[in-house]
Amino acid sequence: ATETLRAFVEKHAVPVAETQAGKGALPWDHPLQQGAIGVTGSPAANALAREADVVLAVGTRLSDFTTGSHSLFAQAKLVNLNVNAFDALKWRSVELIADAKAGLAQLSLAAGAWKSTTDWETKAKKGADAWRADIERITGKRDVALPYEGEVIGAVQRTAPDSATRDIVVCAAGTLPADLHKLWRTAAPGGYHMEYGYSCMGYEIAGGLGVKMARPDREVIVIVGDGSYLMLNSEIATSLLLDQKLVIVVLDNHGYGCINRLQQACGGAPFNNLFADSVQGRSGAPKIDFAAHAAAMGALAENVKTIRELEAALKRARAADRTYVVCVETDPNRTTEEGGSWWEVAVPEVSDRESVHKARAAYEDGKRQQKS
Repeated sequence: ATETLRAFVEKHAVPVAETQAGKGALPWDHPLQQGAIGVTGSPAANALAREADVVLAVGTRLSDFTTGSHSLFAQAKLVNLNVNAFDALKWRSVELIADAKAGLAQLSLAAGAWKSTTDWETKAKKGADAWRADIERITGKRDVALPYEGEVIGAVQRTAPDSATRDIVVCAAGTLPADLHKLWRTAAPGGYHMEYGYSCMGYEIAGGLGVKMARPDREVIVIVGDGSYLMLNSEIATSLLLDQKLVIVVLDNHGYGCINRLQQACGGAPFNNLFADSVQGRSGAPKIDFAAHAAAMGALAENVKTIRELEAALKRARAADRTYVVCVETDPNRTTEEGGSWWEVAVPEVSDRESVHKARAAYEDGKRQQKS
């Protein structure tokens, strides 16, 4: 349905925002492509969503992350095009039960010569241009003391001039899905494979192997946090057994950085998510050599410290004839600040902590903005 979507967008001057599952349906550099929407959304997409009179949802389940827990575009009339009647009727929308390709084609015929206003189209294009410039700035940083996900994503894509059309990135859990949703640039359908329905830690490497078996002609890049890697990594050995090369980038922030930040966002004190603030025995926190571990399974592997070292290692990984693992230390406290929207995570009503009181007030404000 991607070509039908593009034709619809260009004929009617309708800006497009992407869900996790829909990323790549329209190329990242299309003038009307606003990028990710929702809790992990771009400033461009979320700004338009908050102002829209009508939102056309195509093939989406309208989950919490897509809708900002149903607060992001609560003011808009919702037209829901979905082959699944259960999803099509959500939030009292106008139901269009059809295949996305057939439905968009028929909707375009029914709309005739209608298109959005010149002001709306111009605003959308300016917002999209500004966001693409932000992506370049965020991912383009090389000289940082301790990298974070956005800078790693930039390094991965810079190491191949055809990354946007040839790479398939695979991920599942932690902070990475948010930053990849915002910052990964893909120009081809299927260039972005995210298990984000349940955010299953450990899916990444096994899922990447499946993707490589399905698309042996593409470069499969698995980007995984240290927590997920430790949960399930044995398919590295299987990838060598089957001669299915993966490029695996491990981001080692020494714990569960995403949940550590969520604890604090809800007003709590950080505990038991990073090795540094976890309960420890006499031996202290483990010092894990991820490259040595991967090499023990037969992969080529190395540990790096900086973005420049990461880029050099990834060039070697892309040129290699077998699965190659590169581990880089990352900052557990930084994430992409641009964009995003409210997400309903309950906060206690009663607490001795002032930070909890502030978090509760923000939670109640978000609740008031939800679609009822």
